[in-house]
Amino acid sequence: MRYTKWIAVLLCFLGMTACRQDTHRFRIGVAQCSDDSWRHKMNDEILREAMFYDGVSVEIRSAGDDNRRQAEDVRYFMDKGVDLLIISANEAAPMTPIVEEAYQKGIPVILVDRKILSDKYTAYIGADNYEIGRAVGNYIASTLKGKGNVVELTGLGGSTPAMERHQGFMAAISNFPDIKLIDKADAAWERAPAEMAMDSILHRHPKIDAVYAHNDRIAPGAYQAAKKAGREKEMIFVGIDALPGKGNGLELVLDSVLDATFIYPTNGDKVLQLAVNILEAKPYPRETVMNTAVVDRTNAHVMQLQTTHISELDQKIETLNGRIGGYLSRVATQQVVLYGGLVILLLVAGLLVVVYNSLRSKNRLNKELSEQKRQLEEQRDKLEEQRDQLIQLSHQLEEATHAKLVFFTNISHDFRTPLTLVADPVEHLLADKALSDDQHRMLLLVQRNVNILLRLVNQILDFRKYENGKMEYTPVPVDILSSFEGWNESFLAAARKKHIHFSFDNIPDTDFRTLADVEKLERIYFNLLSNAFKFTPENGKVSVRLSSLTKEDNRWIRFTVSNTGSMISAEHIRNIFDRFYKIDMHHAGSGIGLALVKAFVELHGGAISVESDEKQGTVFTVDLPLRTCVDETSSLEDSPASSVSEVSPLNDALPVEEELEKNYDSSKPSVLIIDDNADIRSYVHGLLHTDYTVIEAVDGSEGIRKAMKYVPDLIISDVMMPGIDGIECCRRLKSELQTCHIPVILLTACSLDEQRIQGYDGGADSYISKPFSSQLLLARVRNLIDSHRRLKQFFGDGQTLAKEDVCDMDKDFVEKFKALIDAKMGDSGLNVEDLGKEMGLSRVQLYRKIKSLTNYSPNELLRIARLKKAASLLASSDMTVAEIGYEVGFSSPSYFAKCYKEQFGESPTDLLKRKR
Repeated sequence: MRYTKWIAVLLCFLGMTACRQDTHRFRIGVAQCSDDSWRHKMNDEILREAMFYDGVSVEIRSAGDDNRRQAEDVRYFMDKGVDLLIISANEAAPMTPIVEEAYQKGIPVILVDRKILSDKYTAYIGADNYEIGRAVGNYIASTLKGKGNVVELTGLGGSTPAMERHQGFMAAISNFPDIKLIDKADAAWERAPAEMAMDSILHRHPKIDAVYAHNDRIAPGAYQAAKKAGREKEMIFVGIDALPGKGNGLELVLDSVLDATFIYPTNGDKVLQLAVNILEAKPYPRETVMNTAVVDRTNAHVMQLQTTHISELDQKIETLNGRIGGYLSRVATQQVVLYGGLVILLLVAGLLVVVYNSLRSKNRLNKELSEQKRQLEEQRDKLEEQRDQLIQLSHQLEEATHAKLVFFTNISHDFRTPLTLVADPVEHLLADKALSDDQHRMLLLVQRNVNILLRLVNQILDFRKYENGKMEYTPVPVDILSSFEGWNESFLAAARKKHIHFSFDNIPDTDFRTLADVEKLERIYFNLLSNAFKFTPENGKVSVRLSSLTKEDNRWIRFTVSNTGSMISAEHIRNIFDRFYKIDMHHAGSGIGLALVKAFVELHGGAISVESDEKQGTVFTVDLPLRTCVDETSSLEDSPASSVSEVSPLNDALPVEEELEKNYDSSKPSVLIIDDNADIRSYVHGLLHTDYTVIEAVDGSEGIRKAMKYVPDLIISDVMMPGIDGIECCRRLKSELQTCHIPVILLTACSLDEQRIQGYDGGADSYISKPFSSQLLLARVRNLIDSHRRLKQFFGDGQTLAKEDVCDMDKDFVEKFKALIDAKMGDSGLNVEDLGKEMGLSRVQLYRKIKSLTNYSPNELLRIARLKKAASLLASSDMTVAEIGYEVGFSSPSYFAKCYKEQFGESPTDLLKRKR
């Protein structure tokens, strides 16, 4: 009887214990707005975190993006008597009443990811959608370099993330006036609506530079629509979520579908931790904001490795949970056996022992799981720290690359002058017939390497122009077939030297005439062929094939450059067009040649690709759209490529003078010499008196007086003089209408740049340092006078305006326009829009105003000014033709030479030869 009593007491105790174990301490209801991969990940994290809390049960219901259904889910949980609600509102306005009702009933409410239009909730946890929108806006503006057209595909219009992401994005791009949001569509967070919306947008907008998708399901839908239209490569795609796994944001970045995605953390574990803290009356924050970061091609691979590792750890946790479930199942079975084995006391005792051992195992496993959880959290924190370090390192690398490019650009400008001074003497020495063979060979070596250095310097400068968006594209009619045949002659010597079989094929009876920038096309062709000959061994083959094809009902021109004997691995092919990329240290080169080729090809609207294997070697394929004059017609009536006009010669008639100095001969050009040193005046007089009428002045005051009296064709003035110095004298002469057109040469014994800048600011046309070469002085005098006679007087004495009845305001307007052109002449990217902004007018208004006053378009006047300055530099400096072309704002020496010859009837090279 005693044993029966104790057994009964023990069984009642065990029964109460079992009931307590089966009874849930806290019941939590989760009302999700939709059923997608991001929600799945959050749900899994919530359920996994619940394993670590005894007596916590979680029930999750999904509304499938239906406001009515989600409201029913919330009411279901309220009727069931849950202890806490976790709600992610589908749309803010429809869900606000039901959330407020639950909160007023005393049920704690945690809002996750999405808010409502009320503050009646217990806590909110999620990312700052406004800041994510700002981050996306800044990223797109940085990637587009502050200029471009953007399309936004939003989530469900009434949801707070969609509204806040849009507001943050607009706040960011408002700092970039040239970033335009040209269209916006509601994609309801899903791929199919996004694809339909993007397809409609593509038909409405021919120019789209970036697509901002509110999540990574919208983004691939937009990409697929663009791909069907063949326009996916002309724009970037940015999404939000950065989830791992097939078809999610991280994989889309690695597959180059997305250019970037932003981490939008699920943090289901932190949601449940917050819920337990609320239920256990522990301190908790009312607002918990999660961090975000950009994931692009620079860190996507590392993120994939991290998420894969975390996923493996999650699977281990689930495995351990399964084992615990097994143990608990065994405990339940043993309890059933215990309750059914009242008859056999030993069995009951045995069962009690088993139960005891099972409880110990459970506690041990719980401790082990808690320790593993702690370790996992520490490891996750370390991974997040490593991720932040990698992101910071990526930014530092980007800044270092930019600094390197700036350094290369600056030092390249410094290299050009000494290289030019090396190249010209070498050419003169090579013309000496008395050189020995060794001397001639060494000079040829010097000349060849100087040309290589100049080419590398030009590549760096061109690449920086392209990156800064200032690369000039000047299409002209060109026959690609005849151009290629002419350029092929430059490689025949290399082919003979290495015994390479060089072949050039084209499709007969095909018209290869198109519009292209000849200088850039030449650079593309020369770079590809140079690389082919460089990496082809002796007795190898180099082939070029020119053909045509049709893409989407448009004709294209394709040419391939292939060579045998070299193979590029798939890993290197992916990066071969990146700047500064080199396959290995054994491959010589600067690393920007192919990057510049790709830039030039894309400037033509084309595409370049490369294939390589052991059998066929390496093949570069370039596709260029066939363009006719109609295709390139611009709304700009004064396009640089089509507004070359004739320039009338200068009216060099001088006013009739009533008084002349002794021996003054009006039949000769007159030159005024202003110098306080009598020897210098005598020396220069001796150089000039044969061909010119020379007038002398002993100081600046006398020089100004005689210049006003005789209006000479040219003035030569010393800088350092008592009283009015040469710089002030030049400034005064240039400020007078009667003398402002007279070219002034300043002589100085000082080589400081500051003094030269003052002189040029004062209007000097040329600067010669003492001691000077007599031949140099004569050449500059002759060419300055000749060039001023040929140029139109609009940029000199204002005769063009004098012919018309023009008011003082219009004269001031034209003078202001002239000063603006003079100030920004060296900027090759200067266009009519820039000039209009500076003058306070639109492009059309500026065009009409200048056309009515001068009968020239703004671009024609800019070209005349540049050619005038170039003619002055050719006549009065020792700079090369290419340097002068760059100096006055031409981006291509060949285009400069073409315009110069059309303007003056002879090429710059002919002028230099004649000057020598």
